[in-house]
Amino acid sequence: MAESNEDQQFNSAPQGDRHGSEDAKSGHVSVLLKEATDFLDIRRGGTYIDATVGLGGHSEAIARRLGPQGRLIGFDKDLQALAIARRRLAAIPQELAPEITLIHASFAELGRRIPMNSADGLLADIGLSSVQLADPTRGFSFQAEGPLDMRMDPHGQRTADQVVNHMREEELANVIYEFGEERRSRRIARAIVRARPIGTTAHLAQVISAALRSMKPDRIHPATRTFQAIRIFVNRELEELGALLEAVPAVLRSGGRLVVISFHSLEDRRVKDALRAGAQRGLYRLLTKKPVTATEQEVRSNPRSRSAKLRAAERTEKRAEQAQEL
Repeated sequence: MAESNEDQQFNSAPQGDRHGSEDAKSGHVSVLLKEATDFLDIRRGGTYIDATVGLGGHSEAIARRLGPQGRLIGFDKDLQALAIARRRLAAIPQELAPEITLIHASFAELGRRIPMNSADGLLADIGLSSVQLADPTRGFSFQAEGPLDMRMDPHGQRTADQVVNHMREEELANVIYEFGEERRSRRIARAIVRARPIGTTAHLAQVISAALRSMKPDRIHPATRTFQAIRIFVNRELEELGALLEAVPAVLRSGGRLVVISFHSLEDRRVKDALRAGAQRGLYRLLTKKPVTATEQEVRSNPRSRSAKLRAAERTEKRAEQAQEL
């Protein structure tokens, strides 16, 4: 595979990083790690794709199973996360490590970046990483003062500030309703427009909380769904997920596995529909009739895993050329 300047290829070598040290620093724990790697059914010497490298937890588990004859390809839009993952993967002893290529790009580019019938498996852990949430300067969290940014790729053109301070009220309400499944979207949009200009994430959270103060309390923070909606819209997350799911059948070899972990109903619904449609067309054999969820033990140790849903499928014999035609 030809590599661009954005691609980083290296053979892992010890760099002094302790195994799991990046997770320990960030508080990040890879969700459904055992389940994901088990469903991938990793073959030593194979080629596997981690479509959402994040901090490298899943990537490291895959790489250690692949061995030196294998290949791991990772995608991520976040340069900071890629840098952390690169250090983590470099800690794998060179004699045990596969060839590793990290690509700074959205997984939506899978179809043009990866040759047809070339991968034995693909994992996508959809959602924010803890390093993004923990850094107030990224603007993802309503629990800290930060700029209205929310871009996973710092070079992305669309920002939360543009949505919050410049979008028309009706369009803003539609975004909050569609991507946040927030039934009080019109009330929230009206309050945001009246409060403009809104300068920070904390200010935005205050505006939303004040708008909903007289309504029946919810079990989650009043700003949760609105922040989710803005983040999804800013990063075109559902659009990119659709592009990934459309490209996967052509990229996987026969018998290759697709594993997707999602964290809210909008994502899970699209994954479920894509896998079922693929199975009806003869492209997949479904491996999960219902989504796999975290054990009680994992939820206790990692509360983030509570909302995680894993779905998996195996590529069938139908040729990738037919998959593209469909």
